[in-house]
Amino acid sequence: MIKTIADSRHHPYEWVDVTDPTKEEIHEVASKYGLHDSSIEDCLQPDHLPKHENVESYVFIIFRLHSKDVSGKADTVQELTDKIAVFLKDDMIISIHKKAWPQLDVIVDHYLKKGLCKSTHHILNEIVKTGLDTYEERATKLTQEIEYYEENMFLKNRKVSLLEGLYYLKRKVDVTRRILLLSNEIIEKIDTPETSDTLTRNTRDLYVKLKSIYDSLFENTNHLMTIYFSISSQRTNEIIRVLTIFSVFFMPLTFIVGIYGMNFEFMPELKMKYGYPGVMLLMVALTVLIYIWFKKRSWL
Repeated sequence: MIKTIADSRHHPYEWVDVTDPTKEEIHEVASKYGLHDSSIEDCLQPDHLPKHENVESYVFIIFRLHSKDVSGKADTVQELTDKIAVFLKDDMIISIHKKAWPQLDVIVDHYLKKGLCKSTHHILNEIVKTGLDTYEERATKLTQEIEYYEENMFLKNRKVSLLEGLYYLKRKVDVTRRILLLSNEIIEKIDTPETSDTLTRNTRDLYVKLKSIYDSLFENTNHLMTIYFSISSQRTNEIIRVLTIFSVFFMPLTFIVGIYGMNFEFMPELKMKYGYPGVMLLMVALTVLIYIWFKKRSWL
């Protein structure tokens, strides 16, 4: 769907927004506004990473927003983010996206209708700024998820799905952090010394804040993974230690039983009246001695 948000009759520029376009609509827009084939090819790739490129008479930008609703096992760029392609000229801006874009209404109501967007550069700044806000909302949810795993990791009865959930959490943070890092060039081009103002500096400040937050989340998830495997290893060692202690108790007893289980006619103590109770007492004594030895060594 092709929609004109602002026209040149009421504004010093034209803004055309295209939602979920067909190939025919894309090529119609490209032909009308003189867009290069390479830009159209990049625009049609659903998983294209952020970029800022000067193409002939316009600037071509691909920016990714964080999706509002993502599944628990989402871990790819396409599953976690939505793409917006922007073609920018001094007197024209074209935004192309597949999914509905709620931030569009915010820009129109809060900035465009109030006359705060004086140029296409200001519109681009608001597109990027409202897009960065989606990462800030998601960062809060990721922090809550990390806290959940921290709480459950040290419990005795851990859930079976803990490692799987922790893996997908780490993947989400990794992918989102990578998208933000690749968006750095877009922020640098928006807030240049020639075009810098209060709005663009606010966008840069927001980007720096989000980058710091996701760097921290990245470190926390890596620490959680390390702690998880350390705890798992520790508990495995504890189980092996307990089994080893039991085996030490039973080794001398098994040895004695093995000797007396051999089928020889002439063996010591076989004809003795108290031979059987004597052997049982010997086995009990060995067990007690082993227990006392372990206690002195603080192994129990």
